[in-house]
Amino acid sequence: MTWILIALIVIIVLWFFFTYNSLITGRNRSEEAWADIEVQLKRRYDLIPNLVNTVKGYASHESGTLEKVTEARNKAMASQGTAGAAQAEGELSGTLKSLFALSEAYPELKANTNFLSLQTELSDTENKIQAARRFYNGNVRDYNTKIDVSPSNLVAKMFSFTKKEYFDIGDNDVAQQPVEVKF
Repeated sequence: MTWILIALIVIIVLWFFFTYNSLITGRNRSEEAWADIEVQLKRRYDLIPNLVNTVKGYASHESGTLEKVTEARNKAMASQGTAGAAQAEGELSGTLKSLFALSEAYPELKANTNFLSLQTELSDTENKIQAARRFYNGNVRDYNTKIDVSPSNLVAKMFSFTKKEYFDIGDNDVAQQPVEVKF
C-alpha cells in the first residue's frame, strides 16, 4: 500500500513538472514566433522609404498617396500589442496597394528596375510575414489550448499563465478592400 501511494505521488509530481514545463515551452515558442514577425515587419518598414522615394521621382503630383503610405508606416512602427499591430499592418497593406496601383498609371515607373526590385523584395517580405504570422498563430493556438484544457489549466491558473492574442488583420480591414485606381 505504501509503494502505491509513493508511486502515485511521484506520478503526480512528474505530471505537474511536465505540465509546467510544457506551458513555459509554449509561451517561449509564441514569443519567439512573435519576434520572427517583428523581424519581417522591420524589413518591410526599411523597404518602404526606398519605394516611396522611387515613386516620388515619377509621380511627384501623387503626394497624397505617398503621404498616406508614410503615415501608415509610422503608425505601424509605433503600434503596441498584437491587436494594435494587426490593425496598423492592415492599414499599411492597404496603402501599399494604392502605391502599387500608381505604377499602372506611370509606365516609366512600372519599367524602372529599382522600382521592380523593391516591389519584388516587398512582395517577398509580405510572403514571409504571412508565413511568420501563420507560425505565430499556430504556436499561440497550441499554447492557449494548453491553458484551456483540463487538467493542465489547473497548473496554468496556479502560475498565472495568460492567453496570447492571435495576429490577424481581420476581414474588415483596409487591406481586404480592393484598390481604387484613378486616372
